[in-house]
Amino acid sequence: MSTIEEKNTFLSKVMPHIELIAALFSGILILIAWFIGKSGFETVSIVFYVLAFIIGGFAKAKEGIEATIEEKELNVEMLMIFAAIGSSIIGYWTEGAILIFIFAVSGALETYTMNKSRKEISSLMELQPEEAWKLQADGSTIRVSIKDLAVGDNLVVKPGERIPADGIVINGMTSVDEAAISGESIPLSKQPNDTLFAGTVNLSGAITMEMTKTNEDSLFQKIIDLVQTAQDEKSPAQQFIERFEGTYVKVVLIAVAVMMVLPHFLLGWDWNTTFYRAMVLLVVASPCALVASIMPATLAAISNGAKNGILFKGGMHLENISEMKAIALDKTGTLTQGKPVVTDFFVRDDLDRLSTLTILATIESQSNHPLAQAISAFAKTEGITQLPIISIEDRPGFGLRASMDGQEILVGKPEFVNKADAFAFQGGVAAALADEGKTVIFMRDEKGIAAAAALKDTVREEAKEAIKLLQSLGIKTVMLTGDNEKTAKVIAKEAGIDQYIAECLPETKVQHMKELLAEHSFVGMVGDGINDAPALATATTGFAMGEGTDVALETADVILMKNDLSKIAYAVKMSRKMQRIVKQNIFFSLAVITILIVSNFLQVVDLPLGVIGHEGSTILVILNGLRMLNRKI
Repeated sequence: MSTIEEKNTFLSKVMPHIELIAALFSGILILIAWFIGKSGFETVSIVFYVLAFIIGGFAKAKEGIEATIEEKELNVEMLMIFAAIGSSIIGYWTEGAILIFIFAVSGALETYTMNKSRKEISSLMELQPEEAWKLQADGSTIRVSIKDLAVGDNLVVKPGERIPADGIVINGMTSVDEAAISGESIPLSKQPNDTLFAGTVNLSGAITMEMTKTNEDSLFQKIIDLVQTAQDEKSPAQQFIERFEGTYVKVVLIAVAVMMVLPHFLLGWDWNTTFYRAMVLLVVASPCALVASIMPATLAAISNGAKNGILFKGGMHLENISEMKAIALDKTGTLTQGKPVVTDFFVRDDLDRLSTLTILATIESQSNHPLAQAISAFAKTEGITQLPIISIEDRPGFGLRASMDGQEILVGKPEFVNKADAFAFQGGVAAALADEGKTVIFMRDEKGIAAAAALKDTVREEAKEAIKLLQSLGIKTVMLTGDNEKTAKVIAKEAGIDQYIAECLPETKVQHMKELLAEHSFVGMVGDGINDAPALATATTGFAMGEGTDVALETADVILMKNDLSKIAYAVKMSRKMQRIVKQNIFFSLAVITILIVSNFLQVVDLPLGVIGHEGSTILVILNGLRMLNRKI
């Protein structure tokens, strides 16, 4: 490694801790100055105190002055500068320097909190590949920059390499570690047509992939953008505190000005005591702890969520979740798997089950309808793999007409195959299946109804657990679905939902969401499709599944990267814990300020104790906020 590289590596490690290093160095200078002063060299000790002032207070003073100039508003940093200068004017060099030292330490802790919350972004960005192997027309590969890739490019990814872009597998099979995206530790098998995400790791086989999204639109980049946006967006409580800060600082400065004069005439204090008590007031009345009550806790909570696959788009949504009283959930793809599966298959008594299933699967394999694909998948599980290509006539909304071995065969709804015969088949089994919320497809040959297949979109097991967790937190669960009343009732009962609303269109979902908001004030909405976007936008907090559509991801306030509904309960508990911590911090900081102000007026607290009480409370609320980094909620 060259000297320049070693220097850059050293600087990259030191720079994040520069404020803390400066604070600690100023502390050492204070100790040296105190010993020198005790030895009788007071003039020399003042030099060291001045150095401690400059080194320890430079960062905060620079921040305060720049903010004051930019916003034309005094701030807490300026109060500290005035207090330190005022202390030194009346000869309290040690106290002024200690004030700067502790203020610098609390500032370093705040910076640490912000750096800690941004660590997730840094670690993600380090995973983003910079180059890829591009497959050329002649079959050779060339190493190119990610920036030079375009949608449609074919890329080769070797074992051990990171997937360079979002895309699909077009050749080869492998297993991929997607922990960077979903947090799931178990590798996933990938084969042709399976989806790949940039930043994930190809573990076993060499594959060829087609790039389907630009780097700016990749899921990986969206995660980074979302976390950055969340950290920059302040919660309503934080915005209020910052607005309050400017007014409060003015009030404190006016009170200090009055304190420097009035007690001398009203209470008979000498001028030295009056000025001294005014300086103590300037220190103890500063709202440092109050200002630090919210932001560190919020940033830590956002970081905690990112580690657990929950991406918040801002602190405001963290606050709203803590107040959530009800949550609406889309059915398809959210509560259920989103793909129908065959649950029952019945065959006429005179027919062979496997042969009949082969005929049905052969016809359905020619269709792209989700129900047809489900029947084809079911046939494969029964060992039927080789299906001949036949000619079919598609009757949209009804079914399929096919001709096999000179015989006409119909596959589809009861109305398409003769409704009376369909509902009489196997002693009326169709009606019982429909009552279970299942869709029944019939096959008819020249002798009548030959077979019936029942299909159902099954409820996720993790969805049932998630519903129980939400209900244990006192949150009402409501399912919004476009399904008919009978199907909706069955799914709601199976999932354990408190209430369901059937036959919802996108616009009616919004109307029902408004009704829920009128009743409960704070309502969440969980969805993954384009049709869920209006309701997600209407809800107090919109939750999008990580595998959902781009529209849902853009509209939602919170994204569940692992598609794990139980993470909503985790987010609620985390949000409520954060609100408790924020309330603790605000109450504690206001109590300390009040006690110190009263004690100063009664001449009970001196400047050293005032400095320790004020700055100590600031450090304590920051440390209390850092508890949000703990994953045990």
